[in-house]
Amino acid sequence: MKMAKAPEPMTSGSIWKKMVFFALPILLGNLFQQMYNTVDSLIVGNFLGSSALAAVSSSGSLIFMLIGFLSGIASGAGVIVARRFGAGDREGLHKAVHTTVALGIVSGILMTVVGVLLSPQILRWMDTPESVMPGSVAYLQIYFCGSLGFVMYNIFVGILQAVGDSRHPLYYLIVSSVVNLVLDIVFIGFVKTGVGGAALATVISQMVSAFLCLLQMVRSKEIYRLELKRIAFDGEMLKEIIRIGLPSGVQNSIIAFANVVVQSNINAFGEMAMAGYGAYTKVEGFGFLPITSFTMALTTFVGQNLGAKQYDRTRKGAKFGILVTVVLAELIGIVVFIFAPQMIAAFDATPEVIAFGIDKSRTAALFYCLLAYSHAIAAVMRGAGKAMVPMVVMMAFWCVVRVTFLSITVPLTHSIQMVYWVYPLTWALSALTFFYYYKKANWMSRI
Repeated sequence: MKMAKAPEPMTSGSIWKKMVFFALPILLGNLFQQMYNTVDSLIVGNFLGSSALAAVSSSGSLIFMLIGFLSGIASGAGVIVARRFGAGDREGLHKAVHTTVALGIVSGILMTVVGVLLSPQILRWMDTPESVMPGSVAYLQIYFCGSLGFVMYNIFVGILQAVGDSRHPLYYLIVSSVVNLVLDIVFIGFVKTGVGGAALATVISQMVSAFLCLLQMVRSKEIYRLELKRIAFDGEMLKEIIRIGLPSGVQNSIIAFANVVVQSNINAFGEMAMAGYGAYTKVEGFGFLPITSFTMALTTFVGQNLGAKQYDRTRKGAKFGILVTVVLAELIGIVVFIFAPQMIAAFDATPEVIAFGIDKSRTAALFYCLLAYSHAIAAVMRGAGKAMVPMVVMMAFWCVVRVTFLSITVPLTHSIQMVYWVYPLTWALSALTFFYYYKKANWMSRI
């Protein structure tokens, strides 16, 4: 049997080719990842109606709040793995891989307990309408029962992408996405399990992809091979992972908490607003996949090249990545702005739901370039191990300013427009701050 070609470091060759061809499998992988919840929403909205779609949509911010923290920690681990791989440090790479996996196992177990126990109370804090509360609780508790699969999949993918392997995660996501689609149709369309069936389908399919990633790492002959008996915490490596990953994890959770506050404001406008807003978030999620994929490639590129002490190459790659990210985001925003009616209607054909979704789409879409710029600069900084700066900037604007703005304007105006406009406003503030820091502080030249 022919062995798969080992991933090539990003420390030599054409910068744009390395980044683009690394980002493409990530894009396709993220596309299938996004399909998990989107397929749930499409099938739930069309089979079970607007109330069930509202129940699933209201759960998204809470899920990201808990998973986002661990994803941030995993991104810190990915930076360390990329640097060790770029430097050719075999022993350091082994410690980073096995400590990261151990951390994922413990975290997944803790998330299961916390998510299942606290879901009902947090949904009440979010002012979730009683009409959708049973469905929301069922969806969340089943979802969090599969936390270990979600966490370990993200851990494994982070390691594989850090060493330049973006192909195998794509293959496994294709498999699990097909599993998810089939199970959604069976559970919801034939077995009639309601929104809980959508969550169960997602859990099973994510477990499949995590298991396939595990097999790939265990069977690999490369220096990042996972040896089950070596899974344990290395104290110094754990400290380094937490030092780089904790700011990203805290940032993700705090921003997600702010989004929970946003969702609670949306909930106050009723089920139709919840369903319309939820449909828009799925559209935005798909639209922003190329940006997310490219910023992930950017972090890996910076991490590997700094590990190899390729400083000039790092700066050139950062400039290229930022430019491509911003231009691509604005083109996507224009498409979303124009085709919003058709995109929202795919999730729910109810005219009131479509109206809410279009309104939100056309408020935010043309400002995607600002959001993309912030993510690109943050990606470069994380690859360089400077995760504190993005954390402070994004927490300040995407959390403190966002929550303060809503707390003042919504009670005064009773207008959902305030909820829509808070995003472009805070994207602009963070982009301006990052622009000043990147240009004036000139931190890249001091690496």
